[in-house]
Amino acid sequence: MTNRLILTTTLGLTLAAAPALADGPVVVELFTSQGCSSCPPADRLLGELAERDDVIALALHVDYWDYIGWADTFADAAFTARQQGYGHAAGSTVVYTPQMVVGGVDHVVGYRPMEVADLIVAHRETPNPVTVEASAAESGWQVTAVWTGTGTAPGMVVQLVTYTPMEQVEITRGENAGLSVAYYNIVQDWQVVAEWAGAAPFEAQVVPTADMPHVVIVQSRDHGAILGALQLD
Repeated sequence: MTNRLILTTTLGLTLAAAPALADGPVVVELFTSQGCSSCPPADRLLGELAERDDVIALALHVDYWDYIGWADTFADAAFTARQQGYGHAAGSTVVYTPQMVVGGVDHVVGYRPMEVADLIVAHRETPNPVTVEASAAESGWQVTAVWTGTGTAPGMVVQLVTYTPMEQVEITRGENAGLSVAYYNIVQDWQVVAEWAGAAPFEAQVVPTADMPHVVIVQSRDHGAILGALQLD
């Protein structure tokens, strides 16, 4: 998928909503596939999470079920690689759908809405160690990130995500043949745009090249914890 953002950087300068305790939203990633018969309930759950202000809900469609009769229209091998990266970080080589990853560290197998809700509450009770802010610029946004945690910052990556809010798909083959499924916050592009040590503030000018929402995510390197995030539009 080729929708991209132009970025210039300088390193110098129904679920009940959780209490708004932390200073940033909780990122929930759903690894899913149109060819997975167990996925539609998780896809609907992500749609509910997408309506919350305290959550950034993102669907990453993987490609390893495409061979069973239906090629996922949103699938990207890069998203499969991201899921595999989470698995390796957790000491596993197994990938599966549906899977939710909360805050980059907590993995939820299958459709477990109460477990997801409890994890979101737990993450909301812990302040993010990175503060991400954005202000309007002439052609997009000026984004800054500051390490506000205790101790020395870990190695981090700054990422830009572009997604489509919703699309309805008619599935005609495979395990979900005959279903019309609504998919939410479908990731179209996930870029690691910079590494950041955190000693000095991170600054970037983001210029969108697609008429879609965008998210900035700061994460520990090697598929670690998500330390800060911001919805740009």
